[in-house]
Formats: sequence, structure tokens, C-alpha cells
Amino acid sequence: MRRVFLITAMLGIAPAAGAAELRDLRLWDGPDSTRIVFDLNGAPEHKVFTLSNPDRVVVDIAGAGQKAAAALVNRVGGKGLVQKLRSAPKEDGSLRVVLEVAHEVDPKAFDIQPNSGYGYRLVLDLYDKATASSVTDAVPASGATAPAATPPAVPVVTVAATPPAAPPPAVASSSLPKIAPPAAKAAPPPAGPAVRLADKPIVVAVDAGHGGEDPGARGNSGLLEKDVALAIAKRLAGKINEQPGMRAVLTRDGDYYVGLRERVQKARKAQADLFVSIHCNALTRREMHGTAVYVLSTRGATNEHARWLANQENAADMVGGIDIQDKDHELAAVLIDLSQSATMEASFDLGNRMLDSLGRVNTLQKPHVQQAGFVVLKAPDIPSVLVETAFITNPREERMLADDGYQDKMATSMLTGIKGYFQNYRPQQQVVDNNGGDRSDDPARAVQVSLERKRGGAKDPTAGLAR
Repeated sequence: MRRVFLITAMLGIAPAAGAAELRDLRLWDGPDSTRIVFDLNGAPEHKVFTLSNPDRVVVDIAGAGQKAAAALVNRVGGKGLVQKLRSAPKEDGSLRVVLEVAHEVDPKAFDIQPNSGYGYRLVLDLYDKATASSVTDAVPASGATAPAATPPAVPVVTVAATPPAAPPPAVASSSLPKIAPPAAKAAPPPAGPAVRLADKPIVVAVDAGHGGEDPGARGNSGLLEKDVALAIAKRLAGKINEQPGMRAVLTRDGDYYVGLRERVQKARKAQADLFVSIHCNALTRREMHGTAVYVLSTRGATNEHARWLANQENAADMVGGIDIQDKDHELAAVLIDLSQSATMEASFDLGNRMLDSLGRVNTLQKPHVQQAGFVVLKAPDIPSVLVETAFITNPREERMLADDGYQDKMATSMLTGIKGYFQNYRPQQQVVDNNGGDRSDDPARAVQVSLERKRGGAKDPTAGLAR
């Protein structure tokens, strides 16, 4: 059975037939997908379709049917969802690449224009249809056996049950006619536990920038940003997990690429209270140096506001659990704006605390938190910062970034900023009813939750954290 997923597509201006050449082929395997990258000297026509019995993905690349290209493909071994690759030129001059896959997959193909490091690339992502996308160290599913409990980030708050109404005043029995007593009613079931805040550890999403096909910046000695970012991210996650009542989730834990918006989606799926993205700075001017912390720019926030409203089907529970699909446009705008304003304030607080602690490890690029429209900072309901740990293009700082001791100091300084933030801001908590159901769809409560990040009045959620 043959199913065509992507029909022939022109990508940019195609070179003349026979002019395209396949220069290289690379495979990257991640927890959710396998990526195949075709390096080409032009942007040819291509089409992708699947075959079953057995499951295969077929890629036809116009004008790339040289024998050397087929030989190159046939030398590449399988990885991840791809068990084997084979290729041969077609009579029309195109190159046919057949990927033998373990089972049914969902292929997505797109092209990338040339940059300073690469020429034209055709990228094919294969997603496993049999499994849902997961977060590294994801929150256990409902009903799953949970690990040993840690002290809750916020003490459980019990709301007193409504007292019974006072009995009516007594009336003399002689003034009333005698009436047979009513039949006894069955005793009502015992009331469930009072409404309380759900026990929830502080969750910090730690994002290692770049990965896989995307190496990020490169130092003069060959050090790659993606490797440094992952090393520091793992150190930070380990330190967070050592704190009672805190837990880290990594958006990636290996050398594979995760889309920018997918990183934010993973953080939201894990119900993260913070998002910290780790990178290395780079400029052609080798003398540039210093550590920097970024939060979302006002322009970036405004654009994201509009994007969320334009895609309301993706905006369910975007504001502290509110589903805005059934709200009118004006109300939806107000709710998102309230949440995003509180989030921006909290992001600045976290950024300033991190900048203060990071400044004890390295020179600061600027003495204040900077702003930019980074996609990974655009979750309207999660305070988010991006840390540029140092300039990988500066020879001295490149050596620092490669040093285990410096990486550990960076992670420790970030943790100091995170702990200071949670001493001042209460993490978001769900409200559950007396049957354990989620009541976060109450708009008033949801906005209150967003604004509870305001300073003062909140109990210290870091009580008991290691100092």
C-alpha cells in the first residue's frame, strides 16, 4: 500500500536538472524522532512518500542521481527509527533513497537555506506514530507509582468546611399537631477531604541550546556550543534535583535537535514553574567577552500575544489552566495579557538574581538584564530566562567554557539565582476539589494564580531547601 504524504515541492529556485549534487548525509536520533539531513549544492525538487509491508519511507531528489551519491547513501548505517538505507539513480536523473524503518512513521520534510556553515539542506524528520511525544524525566501519568515524596514546595493549605447551620428555635410540642415521624433516610456519604492546594514540587525546565544537526556557535579550537550547553544543563539539573522539594526536567539530554517551540511545549507539559535556557555567546570580534542574561523583549511579548490569540486551539490552559476557546476575543486578550505581564515581571526578577550570582564567576557583558525576542522565552505563563554563559569565540572564555570547574560554577550560580527567586515568588499551584479534580479552569482563580507571583504575602516555598 502506498501513501503519498508530500507531493513534489519546489524549494527556492531549483538548479538545472543534473546540476544538484548530494554532498553528505547525516542521521541524528532523539527520543521523539530521527532526523536525516541531505547536504546539497542546490535546492532541488523533492517528494516524500511512505510504503507499507514492510514499512519504508521513500525520498526522491530531482537532479541528484549521480552514482557517487547513491554510493554515499549506501555507506550510511541505520540509526534510531531507520534500520537501513539504500539508494539508486532513476532514469529521469533523480536520486531515490529508501529508508527501511522499524514500523510506521510520520515523515515531515523541509529545506534550510545556506548559511556560513552549511549549503542547501533537505531535512527529513521521522516521528514514531506508535508513541506519544514525551518529556525527559516527564511528570508521572495519573495513577502511576510516584517516587518517594519530597517535602512540598508550598505547605498544604486546608480550607475549613462550612459549619452547619444553627438549629431553628425550639417550639413547644403542645402547639403543634402530632405527626408521624418521617421514614428514616439513609445517612449521607461521608464528605471528602477539604479543598487544598495540590502537593507539587517546584519544577524547573532546563534547556540546553541547539543540539544534533544544529551545533550552535563554534570556538576557535573547535569547541561546540551545543556540547557546552548540554554539559552545563546536566550539571544544573543535577544540582536542582539535590534540593528538597525541587525537580528539574531537561528539554534534551543528548545530542539531538529539539524545535524551539517544542522546548517550550515540553516545559509546559511538565508544569514547569521556571524555564532556563543555556547558551554560549558568539561574535566575529574575538575580544568580546562576558556573561549575559536575557528575558523576552516587549516586542517579542506583543508578537507572542497575537500569535496565541490567532491560534486559540493551542491556547487551552494557556493562562493558569483557563481554556479560552469558549471566551470571546476581548476577554481572551485580557486573560493572556494579565498572565504575561506577571510572567514578565517574574522573569526580570529571576534574571536579576541570576545576573548577580553569575557576576561572581565571570565578567558581565552588561550590568543589567537584556531583552530579545528569543522564541524559547515566549511562554506567556512560565517565567523564562536565557543565559549566555560566555563568548565561545573569545579564546580565553572558550578555554573557560571547556573547563569542568567553570561549568560547575556556572551551574551553581544559576541555582543560587533560582533559589533566591523562589524565596520571593510563589510557584503556581493547582487547586483540587474534594474529589481530587482539577479546578484550575476557574478564570478568577487562574488570574489570581498568575498574580500570586507578586512580591510579599506568599509563604516561603523554599523552606527546607539546602542553602
